Amino acid sequence: MAQDEGCFGRISIPRRAWAPPKVRPQVARQVVREYVYVYSAVAPAIRKMTSLLLPRANTAMMNLFLEHVSQEFADYFVVMQVDRAGWHDTDELIIPENIRLILQPAYSPELNPVEHLWDYLRENYFHNWAAPTLKQVIEVLIDGLQRLFSTPSTPVRELRNNGMSLVNRALPLKRWLAAKALDSESPS
Repeated sequence: MAQDEGCFGRISIPRRAWAPPKVRPQVARQVVREYVYVYSAVAPAIRKMTSLLLPRANTAMMNLFLEHVSQEFADYFVVMQVDRAGWHDTDELIIPENIRLILQPAYSPELNPVEHLWDYLRENYFHNWAAPTLKQVIEVLIDGLQRLFSTPSTPVRELRNNGMSLVNRALPLKRWLAAKALDSESPS
């Protein structure tokens, strides 16, 4: 199983866009520092994936995600490949009994096939789009992840070229956990 986190937010970066000759395309651009993190783990051998949307990337959120993976894959002993983020290799990390973490070599994101999920989502769902609210970013992320694996004709060349044959069904995303975590962040 491979695991990674992706950061999505309201900072938009203009990308190339098609336009007729002698017409300059106009795209929205904004810098609003609001983010949500997608934690995903993919198990290509059993054709399953699980994801959580969480407000931060730190040890506490990684503990929540590992507990989620442990429950989702309770019938399996999970060997999970993780990058060398600080919260993956700390004494405060609580690793469930049915999970073992393997750190991938430093500075080698190309070894983690989950990295291609973020490329696909940014290119197909966040391309030249300025999100009005963080809730809309979350809705687009959930929709994008669910469509990615529920539509058999979705062209995810990067993942398939890495030998990954991923699930063609809806993802077990936990909207309530993302909403609960975001609500606890906002002042009452």
